[in-house]
Amino acid sequence: MTHLWVRSESRDHEQRVGVTPEGVVALMKAGLKVTVEQSKTRAIPIDGYAATGCDIAPEGSWTSAPQDAIIFGLKELPEDGSPLPHRHIMFGHAFKGQPTGRILLDRFKTGGGALYDLEYLVGEDSRRVAAFGYWAGYAGAAVSLLCWIAQQQGRAVDPVGVYPSSRAMQDDLRNRLTALDAAVPSVMIIGALGRVGTGGADLCTSLGLPVTKWDMAETASGGPFPEVLEHDIFLNCILARPGTPVFVPASAKTAARALSVVGDIACDPDSDFSPIKVYDRATTWDAPALRVHDDPVLDVTAIDNLPSMLPVESSEDFAGQLLPSLLKLAHLDEGVWGQANATFLEHL
Repeated sequence: MTHLWVRSESRDHEQRVGVTPEGVVALMKAGLKVTVEQSKTRAIPIDGYAATGCDIAPEGSWTSAPQDAIIFGLKELPEDGSPLPHRHIMFGHAFKGQPTGRILLDRFKTGGGALYDLEYLVGEDSRRVAAFGYWAGYAGAAVSLLCWIAQQQGRAVDPVGVYPSSRAMQDDLRNRLTALDAAVPSVMIIGALGRVGTGGADLCTSLGLPVTKWDMAETASGGPFPEVLEHDIFLNCILARPGTPVFVPASAKTAARALSVVGDIACDPDSDFSPIKVYDRATTWDAPALRVHDDPVLDVTAIDNLPSMLPVESSEDFAGQLLPSLLKLAHLDEGVWGQANATFLEHL
């Protein structure tokens, strides 16, 4: 019997989960054994999972799970260097040459386990079968707007936190904008047709912000793109890859510009192909913005777990997208799972 073990998340500010209680019911009906760890932070309470009749395990006990269990989480494992003998489903961030990714792969090599990276779980159309992109864009636009509001008040942006709903996030931002009694900022989005860009545009539109939406057609010339500097806020929603044009060059720091906030929602500063050349490291919930120039001011926000700001909605959305694939876990050598394993072996 295929055994799916849903682990607790160990990363700070991470309340998401990849399967809902309703999904657990569907998996059990399909013949899978499901264990769900307790969690002090998970946005969906353990009571809902317990009511399904699945097994409940102590928080962090996946390390002693049966050898044949498939460990399912979202974000990074504790970086303790221990060998990894299990099969893991998660976002590994290990296949693009990241230094921490190489360490993770070495742990799998030592332990004999395997990584089924959710980023590389793709269908025949080469699109991810499940993604948090929409909510990353939504929350990333919100953080960028918070940075701009703080600038208008002559201060640095405050730490960010969890919102109970997207409506609560909208209401908070609307109230802050109203209190400014100033013209709203203009926003430019590159990657506007994708999941991330759509989420960012929806948040901005809900607040009445003027939005310029660009995608591949508008950037096909390869740049430079002076239009980026003409907007108050720029949102990068395109994942860096070979051939990606530069959207914000290093020279933007001292250039004449309206631009004062860059929201690098794709958040890939370590990549050689990053289209944002004014910063070199991700930001955090506690320090959401990196000030890269003082006069004129230019802040960059690049948080790599943005959907966690809306943990319930983003979890429910992602879990619904992923469930059809989880229902096929009994056939790990086939379909999207077989392809994900081949990708892992190639990089191992």
